[in-house]
Amino acid sequence: MGRGIAVVFAFAGYRVVVIDFKEREASAFEALAADARAEIRSTLDILSRIDLLPAGLVSTIAERITIVPRQEAAASLPRCDVIFEGMPEILELKQAALAEASRLAGEGPIIASTTSTILVDDLAGSIEHPSLFLNAHWLNPAFLVPLIEISPGKLTAPETTARMKALLEGIGKVPVVCAARPGFIVPRIQTLAMNEAARMVEEGVASAEDIDKAVIHGFGFRFAVLGLLEFIDWGGGDILHHASRYLVEALGDGRYAAPPIIASNMREGRIGMKTGQGFMNYDGVDQAAYREQRLAAFVSALRAMGLARDPVA
Repeated sequence: MGRGIAVVFAFAGYRVVVIDFKEREASAFEALAADARAEIRSTLDILSRIDLLPAGLVSTIAERITIVPRQEAAASLPRCDVIFEGMPEILELKQAALAEASRLAGEGPIIASTTSTILVDDLAGSIEHPSLFLNAHWLNPAFLVPLIEISPGKLTAPETTARMKALLEGIGKVPVVCAARPGFIVPRIQTLAMNEAARMVEEGVASAEDIDKAVIHGFGFRFAVLGLLEFIDWGGGDILHHASRYLVEALGDGRYAAPPIIASNMREGRIGMKTGQGFMNYDGVDQAAYREQRLAAFVSALRAMGLARDPVA
């Protein structure tokens, strides 16, 4: 993850220092650094081959990234604007690394953990200046996936969140702010979806190949254009309510039950586009134009997948 983040910022014109925070012999560090440089160069070469950057810029971007051993952390960290921690997902290991990094960095840089599992407030106690600390969860591959989930803690200053959001938007990323809850946003949704896909293979519903084909051409295709909550509004929350009840009864499993907010929205008339209110507010929205714009986006996705066909004359 650290190497991917380094590529993102170097691509955007920043100078980046990657610090190996583990004590090593000089020869072991040189081997690690050589491996990291090779991976970064390989990533940039791939981005060039898939037309994301000109080949002539590969070396320029790679040279913006410096890899240094732990012994140089004291000199490097205070000069940084933002520090991303990318240690393994072990609480005590992260706490120790963050404590040392924050002590060396001082009160200038923002420090962000990239943890995918540990809550920000479980780490903030290790930070000397917790108002400058938050979680910034990147999704692999970091150099391609636009989304970053920002999770501020109880002690995170609002201006720290604002600065991080502005920084990420400035390099072309799409940050979202979420509460400090296990799983953030995407991991919670994708864990349910992945487990359900595996369960359908286990139950013999369909082959793994056909389940994935259905996901790519149905589930993924639609949700690349419409958000999940937007999709509920598009069809109507009442449809989800009744479909959920049927699945609970037909499959005998309460995991398909709709959350109380669905029934609450129905009672309040917040069914979706057809009532002007749902999870989103459609007051003043030209719904015909909105639907046409979304349909145009579906067509673009079809063309990108090579599935758009010309009509038969």
